[in-house]
Amino acid sequence: MAIEFCGHASVAETIGVEPSGDSFNSIRLGPDNRPFNPMVNAGAIACSALIQAKDPSGAFERIQSCLSDFAGRDLAVDEDVYRSESETGDRNRAIAWLLRNNQVLRGDVDAALDVYFRQCALLVNARDLSVMGATLANNGVNPLTGRQVVSPLTAARTLSVMVSSGMYDYSGEWIYRVGLPAKSGVGGGIVAALPAQVGLGTYSPPLDELGNSVRGLKVCEEFSSHFGLHLLERQGDVKSAVAAEYDLAQVHSHRDRRPEDQEILERFGDSASILELAGALNFVSCDYISRKLLTGKYREIQIFDFRRVSGMSAAAAKLLSVMFEAMIDEGTRVIVTGLPGDSFTAQTLRRYAKDDVLDATRSFETLNDGAAWAEDQVIFTHGGFSQMSSEIDLREQSLLRDLTDAQVATLAAAAEMEEYRGGARIIQAGLPGDSIYFLTQGMVSVVLDSGVRVATLDAGTCFGELVLISREEPRAANIISDSPSRCFRIRLDAMDKLSAEQPEIMEIILRNLAGLLSERLRHANSKIDALAR
Repeated sequence: MAIEFCGHASVAETIGVEPSGDSFNSIRLGPDNRPFNPMVNAGAIACSALIQAKDPSGAFERIQSCLSDFAGRDLAVDEDVYRSESETGDRNRAIAWLLRNNQVLRGDVDAALDVYFRQCALLVNARDLSVMGATLANNGVNPLTGRQVVSPLTAARTLSVMVSSGMYDYSGEWIYRVGLPAKSGVGGGIVAALPAQVGLGTYSPPLDELGNSVRGLKVCEEFSSHFGLHLLERQGDVKSAVAAEYDLAQVHSHRDRRPEDQEILERFGDSASILELAGALNFVSCDYISRKLLTGKYREIQIFDFRRVSGMSAAAAKLLSVMFEAMIDEGTRVIVTGLPGDSFTAQTLRRYAKDDVLDATRSFETLNDGAAWAEDQVIFTHGGFSQMSSEIDLREQSLLRDLTDAQVATLAAAAEMEEYRGGARIIQAGLPGDSIYFLTQGMVSVVLDSGVRVATLDAGTCFGELVLISREEPRAANIISDSPSRCFRIRLDAMDKLSAEQPEIMEIILRNLAGLLSERLRHANSKIDALAR
């Protein structure tokens, strides 16, 4: 709190960060006449004095409020303990006057000590201590309230001093055996924190000769050993940062395309690669990602999906920026998906990546949207979309393949041409199906009632065709017109009449439907195979 309120420079000028080698209440300063560190009494009194000097009338209330934010609840003073501290704290008074003599404490000694004694008497329990530790471990954000209590840098600096000095003269043995940044108190409490993972609080008053809780030490040692929490005993595979890697020839977006455009994707989709990232990205994981991409030639399009990323360090953001820049310089179009602008990961990337690099990347809300855009680029580059603006003839429908021109004409005569404005609902989920639709112009989407878009259909494709084999089943999804669209709609009763008059038409349509379903299954298996590697 002294760092946040008074500034790091002021605190660094007043208090050191080295182990003292003496007991917590030693009446001795360092060679430069500063307290050795803020974790022993001299340093703690100096911290309180800095805050009291800057806010003489409201220092204690400020400290109480801050510690309450750390605990996630309002903390109260035990008045009996406060009076006892005040009446018997002569050794602390001696320390304070020593600080005053060396110009470390420049204000009113008694006023600074009163703040110190009172904040020492704030009541906490083991759970409060664990939340305080978790707040430090969570970049200064209380995980229960979401409140940013101190900055990430202040939390890191506090944890750093806790590593070297938080357990008094036992600090070296503690970091050797337990391996967690921690702070002990002579009231019997211990608070420990493992950055980005855990906060731990214990309370048991009986102390050892160094002023640490006997049972608290044992519990923390057992806890760290059992769960493998030692700060320097890290395990993890950097490969886990890449949840999946594949290209658009292996896995397509949820967009149904005309056969000729689909064929282009099958042939040239490997020019667009997708990396699905996962976990908390740090220096080593992003180094692995960059080296992985450098093993071969950069693709024409590279998609990075962040929807499974839980966080990102500053080092990771800087490495990603360098990697994006190198790819862009080589002519690769970089796409970022699944990274909401208000997320912590997105904010970290913006803070540390170069602005011109981020400006040169394209961003999409979902991986499917990004993949569909990349597919459009591949198809366009290799001569697709030749009839994008014109209306697609019924003879180009995959479901009607192998029908003669006369049979297609007969089918068209039984159909109704319908037009839909953008945003119109063509099919409603839950209602029985009564028609098949052949999309001849525009684009429609398959949308669940939850709002999730599961597929997009281009002109030249059909929808509602499963009604031919599951007439009693209600529609499973909504069909929404994304743009002004035109469809040939053939009602089931018209199909039944046509089937009775020309059964060979229905026979060919059902055979083609079986082929389309088989092709969809092949694509699904291909995606499973790519994601399982």
